[in-house]
Amino acid sequence: MRRRLLLPAALACCAVLAGCSGQDTDDSAGGDPPPVTTPSTGEPAEGRGAAGGTAGPVEPPTATASPGTAGSVSPGATAPGVPGRCHTSDLGVSVGTNRPGAGQSSFALVVTNSSRRTCTVHGFPGVAFVDAAGETVTPAPERATGEKPRTVTLAPGASAWSGLTYTNPALTGVTTVVPAGLRVTPPDETASLPVRWTGGAVSNTGKASVPVVSPFRPGDGD
Repeated sequence: MRRRLLLPAALACCAVLAGCSGQDTDDSAGGDPPPVTTPSTGEPAEGRGAAGGTAGPVEPPTATASPGTAGSVSPGATAPGVPGRCHTSDLGVSVGTNRPGAGQSSFALVVTNSSRRTCTVHGFPGVAFVDAAGETVTPAPERATGEKPRTVTLAPGASAWSGLTYTNPALTGVTTVVPAGLRVTPPDETASLPVRWTGGAVSNTGKASVPVVSPFRPGDGD
């Protein structure tokens, strides 16, 4: 009798278990879950990055040139290939022999490029007659009028000259002095070049027989 009571109960329990097992099986094999969509566009989230951007190759950032990095020539700078002016340290100086004529004495003041670079001179030299101590002994020579200055380009070893002329002091009756030397200052420079003077007496009054200098021109005055 007891066996008959246990059998229906066991069958009922198996039926309940089968029903539970069948429900779990239906859920696991019921097909793919619906795709998840993004709230803003409704597009499938598949193929999108974690931040919502479209997946795919990332374009490299475009390089932007920084302003002011290109080479440039600042205002006032010497252009490439154009020689600068000759400095006093680039030059040597000499005085040519006297070439007298019609009561005039005439000398060539010659500057020579002794440097290894090409440079230029433009304009008049500064000239002072000095004694052995280097003190000025005459008024400053005047500049010639009617002669337009030009730029003279001096390659290494090349020369330019300025004429130094004056009337023989014996013809004008002025007092004179015999200088020991000259100080010649190139155009636009402040330092001077010393050179021995062998030309004899010159006026020391500034009233007559005043020496006159011309602008530089190519050559050595010969």
